[in-house]
Order: sequence, then C-alpha cells, then structure tokens
Amino acid sequence: MSEVRASEIERTITSEIKLYYDVVAGPAESAPLLIALHGYGASKWHALREAKMIAPAEFALASLQGPHQHLRDPKQPGGPLRYGFGWLTNFRPEESIAVHHNGLLEMIHTLVQEGVADPGRIFLLGFSQSCALNYRFAFTHPDVLRGVIGICGGLPGDWDTSELYKQTGAAVFHVTGERDEFYTPARVGSYQKQLSRRASDLEFRSYDAGHEISAAMRPDIREWLTQKSFV
Repeated sequence: MSEVRASEIERTITSEIKLYYDVVAGPAESAPLLIALHGYGASKWHALREAKMIAPAEFALASLQGPHQHLRDPKQPGGPLRYGFGWLTNFRPEESIAVHHNGLLEMIHTLVQEGVADPGRIFLLGFSQSCALNYRFAFTHPDVLRGVIGICGGLPGDWDTSELYKQTGAAVFHVTGERDEFYTPARVGSYQKQLSRRASDLEFRSYDAGHEISAAMRPDIREWLTQKSFV
C-alpha cells in the first residue's frame, strides 16, 4: 500500500467572517420583522430599500448582505467599477449555505433579544438568488419563521432528494414574472405543486413583469404580510 504524502491531503482551517446587516426598528417594541435579502450583484442597501417600499408601517426591517464580494461593470462606459455581493460559490456551496443559515439565526436571535422583533412574527423575503437559499432555511428550520416570500427565484436543487427539508407551518408567498428571462413560466410551472408538498399555507401569483420586483407586486406582498402577521 502506497503512503499518502502530507502534501496530497487537502487541509482546512476554520476562520471567522463578518456578515453585515442593517436594521430599522419598528414604531413599537417586539414588532413583526421583515428580513429582506438581495439578489446576485446587489447589496443590503438594495434589499432595505425594497423592504421599506413593501412592509406595513408597523414592521421592523432588516437586510443582510451576502458574504461574497465581486466587481460589477460600471453603469456608464469608462465610469468607476462597482461592487456587488452574492450568496453562493461553485466550490463547496454547502459552506455558503451554512453561512447563510447561521447568519440568519444569529441575526434573528440578536434582534429578538434586543426587543426589536417579535419571535412569533419573523418574515423572510428573498429575490432571485436568495430565494432558493431562503427556502432551504425555511424548510430546514420550520419553527423559526412566520412566513417566507420568494420573488423571481427558484427552489433548492435538492428539493426532491434532501432529507433536511421538513413540513412547516410558515406561510409561503411565491411571486413570479411572466416575462422573467431567468425564471421563465416554463421553468417555474411545477413550483406551486412542489412547494405545496411541505407548505400547507401557500399562495402563488404571477405578474406581468420581468426579473424584477415590480410596482404591482409590492402592495400585494404588503397586504399578505399584514394578514399573516396578525393571524
């Protein structure tokens, strides 16, 4: 039997990273909380802006930023480079998923302990890339959220095979765009049936929109949040 050289063994070290998030407290303590997560290439600022346009007035707001920074093309030719953030890497994506889960759990714990959020009324919103990640979280931790909103995004790739996902009492609102070039009607056609396997409270709506959070979506999501936060 040949010996394995030390140089041939893949080694790892564990190192901490910081995740950044913004918070806007509600008008009262222990308010319902909407956590908004951005899509690929955006930032916590973009997510918080959307949360402010969507959430009912009595909600506290939070936005968590993806850990993976990258350069984006300038808005104008010759202009300065921009920075964006993402949630996943192709190399060992399970580690990115764990960072996402642990970050949300720690942030929720902190905001509940500080009296910002009511632990029974935590809502999680994700757009595009963060949508499937949020579903992974919601169905892996079925007792944490009151509701989860997915906008123009997908389901976890292992939705049909993983044993991690459980039935949840959390309400689910999935929103699609009829002109979405990434999550086309053909691609998302089975999502309602797939989600209903693990979510008993499910609403599924399609809008005349592209890959975006459109003006027509926002009041419907706001109404849904109001209804679900006082059930």
